[in-house]
Amino acid sequence: MTFDSVGVIGGGAWGTALAQTLRLTGRQVRLWAREAEVAAEINASHANSAFLPGVTLDSGLEATTELGDVTAQDVVLMVAPAQHVRGVAGALAPHLPAGKPVVLCAKGLEQATGKLLGQVLTETIPHATQAVLSGPSFAADVARGLPAALTLAIADEALGQALATALGSRTLRIYWSSDTTGVQLGGAVKNVLAIAAGIVDGKGLGASAHAALVTRGFAELRRFGEALGARADTLMGLSGLGDLLLTCGSAQSRNMSLGRALGQGQTLASVLGSRRSVAEGVYTAAAVAKVAADKGVDMPICQAVSAIVAGKLTVDAAIEALLSRPQRAEM
Repeated sequence: MTFDSVGVIGGGAWGTALAQTLRLTGRQVRLWAREAEVAAEINASHANSAFLPGVTLDSGLEATTELGDVTAQDVVLMVAPAQHVRGVAGALAPHLPAGKPVVLCAKGLEQATGKLLGQVLTETIPHATQAVLSGPSFAADVARGLPAALTLAIADEALGQALATALGSRTLRIYWSSDTTGVQLGGAVKNVLAIAAGIVDGKGLGASAHAALVTRGFAELRRFGEALGARADTLMGLSGLGDLLLTCGSAQSRNMSLGRALGQGQTLASVLGSRRSVAEGVYTAAAVAKVAADKGVDMPICQAVSAIVAGKLTVDAAIEALLSRPQRAEM
């Protein structure tokens, strides 16, 4: 079972970084970008200055604006932003042969429905063979060949091993798992918690508060995962704890840097208006909060982030509410 050619859907930073890494392993890669100017620049100048500046791309990387062009490849990576997965997958479905592996690389829950993105793919491309790729990774690091490790989740272990081998490299180590729910949840919830970590940093609340926030946030992720059927060991791994530590620990994270700006007094509209890249936690927060409330899962940090980005609570009021919660046992 070999995968010599790869189609990548999404010309943002992460899609371009994955495409670049795969090209350097010798695979034929075709990348779909929504923006015609992004595809043109990749083809003509071997660069994506809008989303991955400072990285020279392999000259063999092909970009296109036609979704049908990527479906002839052996495997397709779905790297469209989380809130666009349904629309892009629906447009892709008529072009995709039955059984073609589609690897979900976006991180988030669908805001309108609260569904996992894997559920969205099942509804829109039921004839695809679905997998999930997630873990602690900054696009710029991966594109430059710096070491990173991810988790690939799929029900078929043999196919998972084959995909992990095909998509990995000497510097991009990929482990496999059968827990698609856990791998998706880790990548989704950590973005919401990273906004909270950024707010703590932006408000100057100190390293002790940051450590407490990340630890209690991880407890929320564990409770949420248990309610949705994720395995505890998955959430302790790369796609859970690993991604949480990375995203909450560096201003290179879009979500943490957004939270930091909110903590410093900037408005959400002004922060989003100054960026082309997507901070997925802004949109996932409401979905996490709603699903948690529906299932009776206590997630005060995620609920606070949801209220802040929705304009229902100020940052100061949210912090005060969290600090005023009754004392309780840790476990």
